[in-house]
Amino acid sequence: MVNLLYILIGISAGMASGLIGIGGGIIVVPCLIYLFGFSQHTAQGTTLAMMIPPIGLLAAWVYYKQGHVNLPVAGLICLGFVLGGYLGAKFAIGLPEIILRKIFGVCLLLIAGYMIIK
Repeated sequence: MVNLLYILIGISAGMASGLIGIGGGIIVVPCLIYLFGFSQHTAQGTTLAMMIPPIGLLAAWVYYKQGHVNLPVAGLICLGFVLGGYLGAKFAIGLPEIILRKIFGVCLLLIAGYMIIK
């Protein structure tokens, strides 16, 4: 039953990702913490591990076929994401759980507020 819940979370995150470009950080991390009792560090690490296979490949293909993908920009962001992900993970591992969780929550609030206002 727990495995089915993990799959349902993945489906929800995948649908949100395909629909509006969000998923791992906004859906999977809170679900792992509040539904399954993961620590913030473990939830983030698990979500990052989930992204190793090309999970967005089919969704990106749909957008690409409609002319909605800028490949050079995606490639540059991908390069930055690899380096940034490594550096961010090294920094996050050294933070206490409560601080990391608060940073995560504040980031979500700031992004949500900005997007609602603009």
